Amino acid sequence: MTLATLDAISARPASRLLRLAALPVMVGLCGGGALAQSLPDSENGRYTFTPSAEGVMRLDTRTGKVSTCSDKGNGWACYVIADERAAFDAEIGRLQGDNDRLKKDADALKVENDSLKAQLAQRGPTVSGKIEESMPKSDKMATPEVTTKDGQRKLEIPLPSDQDVDRVMGFIERAWRRLIEIANRIQRETTGDGKT
Repeated sequence: MTLATLDAISARPASRLLRLAALPVMVGLCGGGALAQSLPDSENGRYTFTPSAEGVMRLDTRTGKVSTCSDKGNGWACYVIADERAAFDAEIGRLQGDNDRLKKDADALKVENDSLKAQLAQRGPTVSGKIEESMPKSDKMATPEVTTKDGQRKLEIPLPSDQDVDRVMGFIERAWRRLIEIANRIQRETTGDGKT
């Protein structure tokens, strides 16, 4: 108690002071006994209790686990609250292990890659007569030529051969026939003709 509280108590009348002193004693005898009997056992200070909306929160001072305790009518039951921290710590530990394993694998692959590069360098060139220019295409198209006739520059574009024109026309005819067949089939299906 502070000095101000003691001065305030001494200034009060004695009868009021006796009533104030008797109040904690009565609460301790009546209410405190009922409260002590209704809470779960603290096992010599191992657990600390804090009131909550569902009943009581119990903290295990040895392990740090938190439980919710409630009296369902037939005695107190305490259930451990899921410890998200432990799950996070376990996941972090697993990921760190995976990371270490992957680093070791990467280092081993680097060593193997360097070894293979060294073996390849010792072999020397395997292809003789290598050229830098690309291989010619089998289907070569004629390129337009710029010519000078009558003192003017003219661009002569070669026309496709009859074989090229026939090939394109055959493709267009087949595509057109398929399009007409699809349109006819859709029309028959929508009219319910039944000839599919």
